Amino acid sequence: MCARTAPSSHGPALLLVAGEPSGDSIAGGIARALLPQGVRCFGMGGSACEQSGVELVADLRRSAAMGFTEVAARLPAVVSAYAKLASSARLERPRAAALVNYTEFNARLGRHLRRRRIPVLWCVAPQVWAWRRGRMRSISRALDRLAVILPFEERLWREAGVDAHYVGHPALDVVLPERVAARAELGLDRGTPCVALLPGSRAHEVTRHAAAMIGAVRELARRGTPVQARLIAAASLDAASRRRLGAIAAAAGVAVIDVAPGASAIPWLRAFDAALVTSGTATLESALAGAPPVIVYRMSPLSAALARRLIRTPFIGLPNILLGSRQYPELVQEQVEARRMAREVALVLERGDSFQASAEELRRRLAYSGQDASSRTSYERIARLAQEWLRPDELHEELPARVERA
Repeated sequence: MCARTAPSSHGPALLLVAGEPSGDSIAGGIARALLPQGVRCFGMGGSACEQSGVELVADLRRSAAMGFTEVAARLPAVVSAYAKLASSARLERPRAAALVNYTEFNARLGRHLRRRRIPVLWCVAPQVWAWRRGRMRSISRALDRLAVILPFEERLWREAGVDAHYVGHPALDVVLPERVAARAELGLDRGTPCVALLPGSRAHEVTRHAAAMIGAVRELARRGTPVQARLIAAASLDAASRRRLGAIAAAAGVAVIDVAPGASAIPWLRAFDAALVTSGTATLESALAGAPPVIVYRMSPLSAALARRLIRTPFIGLPNILLGSRQYPELVQEQVEARRMAREVALVLERGDSFQASAEELRRRLAYSGQDASSRTSYERIARLAQEWLRPDELHEELPARVERA
């Protein structure tokens, strides 16, 4: 994708920036809510944004990474993406910007945009409650309004003086199919336990987790607990990662399910009795779908050492963080190996329906109970937070007071 060199004259413009796969889905949802209203969306995203009609001037698939050393490897692509976005913002003169997570990058970009008198809606709060809470003040200078998707975050940020709004979690927007129907669609035998394998949404995550997950399936069979396994490939994965996954899965006789751009894995996850899931949004999706996750994550030794010094939460999985206790198993670093994962999956399968209460409690805690009842989805609620800046007749002579103090 290359940057456009001239502004378009069709409707008010919104700059959308998503630098990570989970953010790509949210940004795509925002675009789908706004495009029918005549709003032009351009910026950075991936498959979901592209499919939703966002004009990409930068592609997150060239810059997405997690972990300190992984980010360093992608630095040239990140710098290039920033330059394209800054240039496009100057040429296009958007009425507003919606920045989705991707904290370090968007914090810098948000400050730049506000200096240019472009109001900023930040979507998905940085997880300052997990580490570096002192950064709340500096991050607040990069935004005018904040949409949060975890309920406890609204109060946390409002106490810091930020105009924060809980919009509900996107995972609750997905309608759950019946388990029997979901299994039938995948051709799964109702009499044999079914396990989903989700090795991650980034190339380096696939490299570190996919083979070990397949090994855990083999180990389960060796221990006398054969399962039906399916490998779920995230829409954000590049072609090379998909080929790698396909080869690993084919060698083990495991079928691959491709998640469509902008779609959720939840309808597929509904078919499974358990899941091996790389830490991230998919852990929450698995729990809500009734496929109790064994949450795993392995990063480079340097990234792991730094994380141990900085992270303040005792859990890595979103379901456990929300519930405040280790309801779902977690394995990190050297624990992410076939025998250990197989043992944890077997224990989850033995517990059967006992995880149902945890899933119901998660739904209760995430439920949206705000005033914007007319909006059916979290994406629509996020879009509404930006609408006052996107009116066709709005000249933006009067911007929010916080812009003046940027």
